[in-house]
Amino acid sequence: MTATAASQLVVNGRFFSQPATGVQRFAEQSLRQIAGLRDGVTVVVPVDATVPKWLDEDHVIRVGRLRGHAWEQIELPRYLAQQGSPLLLNLASTSPMRYRRQVSTHHDITYVRFPTSFSRSFRLLYRVIVPRMLASSQAVITVSEFSRQEIASHYGIDAEKISVVSNAADDRFRPGTGDPERPYFLAVSSPNEHKNFRRLLAAYSVAQDSVESDLIIIGEQTSSFVAQKYDLPATTRVQFTGRVDDDELVRLYQDARAFIFPSVYEGFGIPPLEAQQCGVPVASSHAASLPEVLHDSVLYFDPLDVSKIAEALTVLDSDAALRARLRQAGFANAAQYSWEQSAKDILSIADRVARSVK
Repeated sequence: MTATAASQLVVNGRFFSQPATGVQRFAEQSLRQIAGLRDGVTVVVPVDATVPKWLDEDHVIRVGRLRGHAWEQIELPRYLAQQGSPLLLNLASTSPMRYRRQVSTHHDITYVRFPTSFSRSFRLLYRVIVPRMLASSQAVITVSEFSRQEIASHYGIDAEKISVVSNAADDRFRPGTGDPERPYFLAVSSPNEHKNFRRLLAAYSVAQDSVESDLIIIGEQTSSFVAQKYDLPATTRVQFTGRVDDDELVRLYQDARAFIFPSVYEGFGIPPLEAQQCGVPVASSHAASLPEVLHDSVLYFDPLDVSKIAEALTVLDSDAALRARLRQAGFANAAQYSWEQSAKDILSIADRVARSVK
């Protein structure tokens, strides 16, 4: 290995060719900060990747002709071998299975705990790729202590190999006027089974006669997930927007009376932090990593109990003092997280691996 390869940091930029979900947001925001903190970072991407304007094209290398997992498993490691096997930093949830000089990221094992949320092809691919990439990686990054224990336990690897690097909300999410034409609750996520929108809709049906607020749900499914169909309440007060652009997303957060997060499984959960940075009170499931991330800054409910979700909707809609308290608690909680600190933590892990693996 050359001295240049030993000191070089290469980032797997496959996520720039993928639909944007929480995984891709972690990758992009972390890389944006890393690029500002460290000179000489190279980002290797597939030919179909759309690279954002903030990333200097001089640091981007387009490799190969394949796409998706084939690119990541074949063309990316081939290119790295030709460059003397530099350290590879993977910021999304997969990486080359057999490349050893790498740091990999794996956010959670939702596909294990809730397999019916995912397509059969997705589950089969992950069954092949994930255990091998975890074994070959010199260090693994995940986003919460909850996920750290889940990954270590399920795959039988030493938890000491896994480091926790938190998510955050970026600076676009900040308070607005909060003066919509009609008050509404907001939910933001992909409508997959573990996101629990079915129970949220049922709860809104129970509560709708006693609440002033409508319900708006943002998000769409990617091809990795199994399509979910919902029986909408017999009302025009529920709206599915599908995917919205970033400006509209921020505005919908800012104007919401409250944000509702009913998920039954999360490795971290970025949307509640985005809501909190916008000054929106949050009601959240108490499942999985969410109490670890949100602490005492939200109104918790049992996500499996429709009556408890309905009760949370009713209380948040009517109790202005509670909303004010949660708003302030939310600001304090969201301030604990930043993409800059996440990037510093990632670079510390990469530097440790670079020193120990020659």
